[in-house]
Amino acid sequence: MSPVPVVGVLALQGAFARHVDALRRLGFDPVEVRRPEQLAGIDALVMPGGESTTMIKLLTGFDLVEPLGKRLADGMPVFGTCAGMILLAANVLDGHQDQLCFGAIDVDVRRNGYGRQVDSFEADLRVAAVGDPPVRAVFIRAPVVVRTGPTVEVLAENDGVPVLCRQGPIMVSSFHPELTDDDRLHQLFLRSLG
Repeated sequence: MSPVPVVGVLALQGAFARHVDALRRLGFDPVEVRRPEQLAGIDALVMPGGESTTMIKLLTGFDLVEPLGKRLADGMPVFGTCAGMILLAANVLDGHQDQLCFGAIDVDVRRNGYGRQVDSFEADLRVAAVGDPPVRAVFIRAPVVVRTGPTVEVLAENDGVPVLCRQGPIMVSSFHPELTDDDRLHQLFLRSLG
């Protein structure tokens, strides 16, 4: 019997506690990652939503940029939601001058592409990889995917725009799956760990 993978949740800012809860419901004992040595001890990572500019400052301040970039380059599986998607993208079209993006998945995104906080909304998404019923997606100042590379698999769309994508060990969503009690997208990510 193979050992259970150690899953970390980047716990610097944002909705990380809700991801921790989802992983616990699925039988995992997630590690809240705040330091490089915690990052070194995990097999996979969830990068939550939050405010991407603040996350960049915290990643830098906690000396996590270089070790996270190395783990991504080495193929560590990561599930990035909302701000996590922005940080994992190849390009952020409207990013700040010091915008950090790890280039872990071949998508270009536009920050807050769906509008401001008052423009937040929910939608039911068909995700063939998890079946019925539809996934309830919560969009809060969400990034919009404006380009996907040829090897990116689009797992779900909203009004014809990709909102859930996967490429190799990286899965990203524009929305916040952790804000519902539906853990199927976390399960989908965890299944990829073997």
